Amino acid sequence: MIRRKVRALTRQPERGSEALEAAVGVPAFLLFIALIIFAGRVAIAHQAVESAAADAARSASIARTQSGASSAGSAAATSSLANQKLQCSSKKVTVDTSGFASPVGTPATITAVVTCVVNISDLALPGVPGQLTVKSSMSSPIDTYRER
Repeated sequence: MIRRKVRALTRQPERGSEALEAAVGVPAFLLFIALIIFAGRVAIAHQAVESAAADAARSASIARTQSGASSAGSAAATSSLANQKLQCSSKKVTVDTSGFASPVGTPATITAVVTCVVNISDLALPGVPGQLTVKSSMSSPIDTYRER
């Protein structure tokens, strides 16, 4: 009879500890998973915008005219973002074509700046904003001895 009471006393404090651990551990684990997803989406957005800026700069640098370079850069950035399936709620592509004004034989570059506002409100994480602005700038050289 004494053994039964000892067993009952030792087992009693253990009851319900799994439920308490789950009540504390599961929300923390879910928050950790959500933060990993958030970091992944931010990294993918940065990579996509950098790639779009590089495509825009390269397309603009091989254009024949200054006005053609601006439109080719904008089209390349838009196409690159669409191919990578990055949904921008607003985007801005700026192509600096001032390198076309330099004389032949002088090194010059084209710079493209791509800004994309990505909607991340679907994650519903506390402290995470609803939108994230991602901006990238890339340069590409113009052929030094090409006629401008």
